Amino acid sequence: MSNAMTEKSAPPSFDADDIIAWLRKNPDFLDKNPDACDLLFPPTRKDNDRKVTDFQSFMIKRLREDKDEVIEATREIVENSRANMNNQARIHNAVLMLLESTSFDDFVRTITMDCATLLDVDIVSLVVEIDSDVIPHIDLTGVRVVPSGTIHLLTKGQHAVLESNISGLDEIYGGGAGLVKSQLLMRLDISRHAPPAIVAFGSRDPNHFQPGQGTDQIGFLGGVIERCFRTWLSLPL
Repeated sequence: MSNAMTEKSAPPSFDADDIIAWLRKNPDFLDKNPDACDLLFPPTRKDNDRKVTDFQSFMIKRLREDKDEVIEATREIVENSRANMNNQARIHNAVLMLLESTSFDDFVRTITMDCATLLDVDIVSLVVEIDSDVIPHIDLTGVRVVPSGTIHLLTKGQHAVLESNISGLDEIYGGGAGLVKSQLLMRLDISRHAPPAIVAFGSRDPNHFQPGQGTDQIGFLGGVIERCFRTWLSLPL
């Protein structure tokens, strides 16, 4: 004797007529569920019925859209790869020029002058915290002096800060501040015996630097600059 509580009901069965009838009542099913097209095979012959032709056209249109999406995604990947390779080459050239400096003053000028051209930005400043108007070992154009605590305020405690659609600060860029509309501020951890410092890269393009951009390559450049400072000034880590 079967128990009604444990007896499993048979699953409903559908034939082709039931499915066709249901689709007639729900003509927008494929529009709302386009993934269902992946489960279907189009007719192998062209029927006189317009709806069959429309279904084939629908699938062809979708395939073309998928193809366009793949082409666009591939184009973006190629463009990003080219941009990354170009940026990497610029960073490498800047590093080589820094390593070829013949004096400490030449090294600092390479940072504040040559790097602007090499890295395709409009202005580069070396900003150092100090309590007097003259930085020890440094008295060069492009080097800015700021009061103690300013670096932390500018970088918000981060190693690198990217900002777009801004107005450049005189404290960072001096007379070139009006040109700057986006910037990258890179903190330098030179030595425990050296004051806090940053290298500021400014661009007139308000979107040249944007939050969220990668900083690995510029971080590598920063690491080279830190090591060069320690070498030239005979500073410990």
